[in-house]
Amino acid sequence: FPIDITFKSTNPFGWPQIVLSVYGPDFFGRDVVRGYGAVHVPFVPGRHKRTIAMFVPESTSRLQQLTSWFTGRRPEFTDPKVVAQGEGREVTRVRSQGFVTICFNVM
Repeated sequence: FPIDITFKSTNPFGWPQIVLSVYGPDFFGRDVVRGYGAVHVPFVPGRHKRTIAMFVPESTSRLQQLTSWFTGRRPEFTDPKVVAQGEGREVTRVRSQGFVTICFNVM
């Protein structure tokens, strides 16, 4: 999807990121999270191609996994800042879920 955004900054600290939350249907047709990922927006003019590693949070116990499968309520992040910052995420159990490739045309 084309996105047209203009940014102005005095320093690149905390430079904007694109956070992806991908959803899709499960076996029963319910909309569930398929992956999360984040990438920094390049600030050098030109065409840039980035590959984003996607991941999904997992339940910590077998009972929670079974319950989430029956109810269709899988673990997901409520705040997208968790994906962008990574702070506090080291204790979260996640599973790799593939890749998304994104192209930037920076002027």
